[in-house]
Amino acid sequence: MQVINFRDARCRHCYKCVRHCAVKAISVKDEQARIMVDHCINCGRCLEVCPQNAKTFASDLERVKGYLSQGCRVVISIAPSYAGVLDFDRPGQVVDALLKLGFYEVRETAEGAALVTAEYKKLVREGAMKNIVTTCCPSLNDLVEKYYPECAPFLAPVVSPMIAHGRYIRKVYGDDVKVVFLGPCIAKKQEAIGDERVQGAIDAILTFEELAVWLEESGIRLGDCEDKPMGNPDPEINRLYPVSGGVIQSVVTEEEADGYHKVFVDGLENCMEMLECLRKGELDHCFIEANICEGGCAKGPASAHWDTSYVKTKVKIENGVSYRAARDLPQMSGEELYKKFGDRGIRDALPTEEQLRDILRSTGKYTKEDELNCGACGYPTCREKAVAVFQGKAEGSMCMPYAVAQAESMSNVVLDVTPNMIFVVGSDMKILDCNRKGQKLLGVGKEEALERYLFEFLETEDVETVLLTREPVLHRKVRLENGKMTAEETIVYIENLDAVLVMFRDITREEKIREQHYELKMGTVEMAQKVIEKQMMVAQEIAGLLGETTAETKVTLTRLRDSILNEEE
Repeated sequence: MQVINFRDARCRHCYKCVRHCAVKAISVKDEQARIMVDHCINCGRCLEVCPQNAKTFASDLERVKGYLSQGCRVVISIAPSYAGVLDFDRPGQVVDALLKLGFYEVRETAEGAALVTAEYKKLVREGAMKNIVTTCCPSLNDLVEKYYPECAPFLAPVVSPMIAHGRYIRKVYGDDVKVVFLGPCIAKKQEAIGDERVQGAIDAILTFEELAVWLEESGIRLGDCEDKPMGNPDPEINRLYPVSGGVIQSVVTEEEADGYHKVFVDGLENCMEMLECLRKGELDHCFIEANICEGGCAKGPASAHWDTSYVKTKVKIENGVSYRAARDLPQMSGEELYKKFGDRGIRDALPTEEQLRDILRSTGKYTKEDELNCGACGYPTCREKAVAVFQGKAEGSMCMPYAVAQAESMSNVVLDVTPNMIFVVGSDMKILDCNRKGQKLLGVGKEEALERYLFEFLETEDVETVLLTREPVLHRKVRLENGKMTAEETIVYIENLDAVLVMFRDITREEKIREQHYELKMGTVEMAQKVIEKQMMVAQEIAGLLGETTAETKVTLTRLRDSILNEEE
């Protein structure tokens, strides 16, 4: 399913989302960015960086309102990061506000975190896994399964706190209850609705942003609400899950470590670096808390107040937490909390080296020196961008240096679109300028061409003659590319530069057609000659026959005349 949507026509030549997407799950077609659902890990970074607000999160708000208007019992599971994001005096005011919106019960997702903590503790005690990577973050799970599938065996086979809580709520209230998760994470929607392994635990996802809008529409101010209790026992230290290191503090005490080295990693690039280490076998017996968002879930991409600092959010969460282990844990079996992770690797087709070179040449990159690797297109290197073009993820026009060079003057544009090969050559035969077709004829990029001489590539007798005599050569037929191309050569002296303009027009096809026409004419002439000769032979034969018949007739008639005359006498 698609969690992040786009608004067309607001995305133009920016590529900021491509630059900030570490897994390059954004394609660009017809100058419009598109999320590749199968590649995306729903980290939400593109939402945060988009300057045009062209990307939007697929909302469940109307679905939730529909549940409430239909009279359904709707229990909301609220992520513990609410304590640092929402603006209230007392936590219970959030409970009262949600009840006023129509929710049947308000419970903390940290209750599910307590269940997950217990499963993690079992894994640590058993010590069977070489390394244990927490699986609370659905974006991290997608990153591993799609891009580092070799590391999937290190993922703790445990559902996230949200799924654990959803299943527990259904166990308590019955299967007819609707469960809504409220938090700062957009990846939770993909996990809840799009992951078949855990479907049915959560019916809808709300973000803190959506809640803020809903409360304002309903005229509910948190500061005016009463202080009402949550519907669950105090989850104690498990409220620390949103803060970096919070899972480790909840799970692994010094006595429980059993040789596991405690590590927490946050931020997408840091997580990728950690996974590279795992893939190479450089880590051993580590318990790794991993979160894609920097600072953990304390301030995810769907928080209501974008200008709230992470430090302030972290302090608010930590100040409201009891550092005791949770008591009166919900009763759930290991099977109910189990989730198997595996290989869902992305395997895009790769171009051959020649295909890659063709794509690079199409944007003027003939040598390594031509590959600037500026990153303006969103890809770190020109070759990676060329691979993306081959895979249909990027467009050749995304190369900013090439586009700027093309747009520097209208004359350059005209020169580059003409099918003719054009060179400006100095009196010393050095190439002063050449267009794109000319570069293709020489087989080098423009920068290299401008450092070399024309005689290194082509016969230059006519060029030398024009430089000497200053008389132009017009429409002379020449052979290029070792005789494979027939071209019409025009050379004109440029007075103020003491140089010549050399233009070759490819007439190979015209010459081939002209040859075919000549062969057809000669064939027709030959056929006509044969017909004439045959007609002459027939005429001669007819004439011979007519002459013989005429003589015989003459003799017969003469005899008849003489006979008649003799009878008269």
